[in-house]
Amino acid sequence: MSLEAHSILSETGPLARRLQGFEFRPQQVEMARLVEDTLQRKGRLMVEAGTGVGKSFAYLIPAIRHIVEKRERVVVATHTISLQEQLIDRDIPLLRAVATDEFSAVLVKGRNNYVSLRRLRLAGKRHDRLFFNESERHALHQLEEWSTTTQDGSLGSLPVHPGEAVWEQSQSDSHNCMGRKCPTYDQCFYQSARRRMENADLLICNHALFFSDLALRMRGHGLLPDYQHVILDEAHELEDVASEHFGIKLSEAAVQHFLRALLAHGGKGFLPQLRLKTGAEVQVEAAMRLVERCEHAMEGMAIDLLMQSRKTGDGAGERRVTTPDAIPNGLSEPMWELAASLRLLKEQAEDEADAFELNAYAERADMAARSADQLITQSLGGCVYWIESRKHHRSRSRPMMTLAAAVVDVAPILSEQLFSKPISVTLTSATLATTRGDFSLLGQRLGFDGAVCAQLGSPFDFAHQVRLLIDRTMPEPNHAAYEQALADRIRAQIHRTDGGAFVLFTNATTMENLAKRLEPSLRAAGHAVLVQNRQLPRSMMLQQFVEDPRSVLFGVNSFWQGVDVRGEGLRNVIITRLPFDPPDKPLVKARSERVVASGGDPFRQDTLPRAILRFRQGFGRLIRSSTDRGNVVVLDARIATKSYGRAFLEALPEGVVPEWIDEESDPPYQES
Repeated sequence: MSLEAHSILSETGPLARRLQGFEFRPQQVEMARLVEDTLQRKGRLMVEAGTGVGKSFAYLIPAIRHIVEKRERVVVATHTISLQEQLIDRDIPLLRAVATDEFSAVLVKGRNNYVSLRRLRLAGKRHDRLFFNESERHALHQLEEWSTTTQDGSLGSLPVHPGEAVWEQSQSDSHNCMGRKCPTYDQCFYQSARRRMENADLLICNHALFFSDLALRMRGHGLLPDYQHVILDEAHELEDVASEHFGIKLSEAAVQHFLRALLAHGGKGFLPQLRLKTGAEVQVEAAMRLVERCEHAMEGMAIDLLMQSRKTGDGAGERRVTTPDAIPNGLSEPMWELAASLRLLKEQAEDEADAFELNAYAERADMAARSADQLITQSLGGCVYWIESRKHHRSRSRPMMTLAAAVVDVAPILSEQLFSKPISVTLTSATLATTRGDFSLLGQRLGFDGAVCAQLGSPFDFAHQVRLLIDRTMPEPNHAAYEQALADRIRAQIHRTDGGAFVLFTNATTMENLAKRLEPSLRAAGHAVLVQNRQLPRSMMLQQFVEDPRSVLFGVNSFWQGVDVRGEGLRNVIITRLPFDPPDKPLVKARSERVVASGGDPFRQDTLPRAILRFRQGFGRLIRSSTDRGNVVVLDARIATKSYGRAFLEALPEGVVPEWIDEESDPPYQES
């Protein structure tokens, strides 16, 4: 059958015959036409497709058409794993059944997502000398059993993660890859995946991998094969991902983990079990002493970072560093010496596999030394630098420290490295515009000039499906009675819908405080309470929420977006606070300074538009199908009392009219 979108997406088309409950959506056909035109002329497109448009089919159909008719490769990059899995497991197989011509599609993952059979076998032989406790050795045994049955050898298909220590000794790594010399080369999961990628027509990956590839291309090589078109879904996330990937980070925890893999207490680790040529024992001892020097240097650097962060506050969270050499760099020199020592040992290794392992460890030592040097001297231009301190789960006297840098303005990089290339680029999301038809914020932030911009509304009837309640009685967030008042309002709103609620927070501490206040009464009323950042991973939390229609989920950040719960299970989204970025966050402050330097108003031009986009994402969690019904409750009176509040309301779908809560006698929930 012809791969024309209007035919495939019509009321009598092949998708309508295959998909139960399929609905014709003119917005979907219009988006497919825009994407088709963009691919045809290798243009630039920014298209906002409201909830329910079905944007994945709208870009996949023209993409597949170009693949089969012109043999041009397309990359689709998304932010969330769930969307990647939807594309590769559901949407693409369905379209493959429709297309008369063959095409290949693969999910592309980073190399460290794959197990190395050679390294796994080596770890198995040396488990008593590499691993510190019985639980790690048990995890290794389970990994070995899984490796004999897995089809793809990737972390995503592992039923249980084996833990960082075990996976580090077993994962595929470019620095210790033996290539065709490897005894398991023909069975290598990564090499097999790479061959599929290089021969594939349609590549699905995440934003992180896409920008890692872009960063490598700046240095003359890349991860992905050449492509002619790129479609970036969930594009509202692009700036933050790009900013992080073009920056740099050095964490105390990562350095400690690396050093303990080389040498741990009790004579465990890689170095003590090395088999070397006669006479090289002195060199091993020298390397071990260097590991200990590096550990002391990292400890000293962490204490210096903590002291530095306390100069501008209590040392908690993120603290900006505005001047180079704010602390001494005691780490780079011993790390470079350790790298050199490991390379000397490489020449003395009896086992070729050990030589490759030593090379990988040397590269990592070099990287740590280089990162410390760049971060402390602040030699990366265009970056903001900061210190992070995080409480450690183990009992210890101080927090774990990290030194980080991120690019403040990614627009010049993306403009040069992506948007100026002779390829088509399509950006799409359910939220790209800050007000109706205004894409200027994202366009400027990404350097996406000259793009065709289109805002396609949702096919859903929000006016009848959503009841928007705004509580004008809430005190300001800085009021002494704020948390108690918030707890009372949350409890009342959960009661009105008998659960089935997302309670969305902007701050993890506030979320935890409110969860502790409310859990006893909610559980007593028969509601299961799920709280982010506790034991359960996000996907399992969501699964449990869906399975219990009276459950309540407390979430931050990731639950404001990329979460799709259809039907009666989610009937109440409670937004506890307008989602402004913390003004003292280093990257936020640096972006504001950039706006001021250009003569602008940082609140109106940056802070407010970002908050509106996140607010729209949170609002969008409620209605995911034409039959969904429920409440969105805003427990932040500033949306009514501040002059900027109107901008939040104007950004919502047409027909949504707020109902104002002026006292606690608001009528109970009733289905529309």
